Amino acid sequence: MDIEKITIVGGGPAGLAAAIYNARAFLSPLVIAGSPSGGQLMLTADVENYPGYESISGPDLIKKYKDHALKFGTRFIEENVSKVDFSKRPLTLTLSSGKAVKSQSVLIATGADADWLNLPSEQRLRGKGVSACATCDGFFFKGKEVAVVGGGDTAMEEALTLTKFATKVYVIHRRDKFRASQIMQRRVLNHEKIEVLWNTTVGEVLGEDRVEGIKIKTDGEESNLDAQGLFLAIGHKPATGFLKDSGVEIDEKGYLFTAGRCAWEEKSKKGFHHQCSSYKADPKLFESGFWYQTNIHGVFAAGDCVDYVYRQAATAVGMGVAAALEVEKYLAEI
Repeated sequence: MDIEKITIVGGGPAGLAAAIYNARAFLSPLVIAGSPSGGQLMLTADVENYPGYESISGPDLIKKYKDHALKFGTRFIEENVSKVDFSKRPLTLTLSSGKAVKSQSVLIATGADADWLNLPSEQRLRGKGVSACATCDGFFFKGKEVAVVGGGDTAMEEALTLTKFATKVYVIHRRDKFRASQIMQRRVLNHEKIEVLWNTTVGEVLGEDRVEGIKIKTDGEESNLDAQGLFLAIGHKPATGFLKDSGVEIDEKGYLFTAGRCAWEEKSKKGFHHQCSSYKADPKLFESGFWYQTNIHGVFAAGDCVDYVYRQAATAVGMGVAAALEVEKYLAEI
């Protein structure tokens, strides 16, 4: 069986950016793109905050990434990885079809998906007024009224971001108090543009081709909220389930640890996260300078499966490029 030099798991911005760099370094990368491939951008109608494009659809942007990678010889498999074996060399990935791929190095760039309410109307209007990213889509709601669902720090941040564009921001929370940090709560509760709807749930998103209102239930009573946008901020789920029992360090929410993340958490929290113990036990993981390497030598990670803070296409691309450069260096040293 042929052994790949680098296998990239994930066909979104991070994985495709890494593929371009590794292909140009003559590493002939194999991308296991997933099915469906492309990540969250495939569900984004308009992208206006990606450098170099005033406006482009998410699927068109992914196609440009992929065409660029293909030009330099990247190979693609449109399948998912069902399990891995990183306990010995070469590293082994088993695909959903049962096929095994063996590789000297692996870059995990599987991204993360936003949690949704799973309402049929919500899914139908995604990209048409329903969003999970105020930084990405807030500009489209200039002069309009919008609602944010959630009660954590992310929901508070989304609501505050939207006040830069919207005339009114409703925060819909199913409980009678937030779980967000006190400072974020104060900022939201004291903002003149924000109104909090306590003990409230969303029952339906109204409108055919765009959001024209939201059916809500407060303390058991139904009513319609006049809003033209709905933002979900109830969490994200990294696509890392296939790494269960792989030995790769993963936090309680499913995000991967890399040497760089552990170093940052050590500095910001003045102590290692308990799941960074592998790095503390193996100082070479830091000394190597491979900041995108996981606790397993030769296994790297980049993009939204690591980044729980920014979650932007542009930051995922940057992480993918950095990880690809580290992979190139790693392969030259083994």
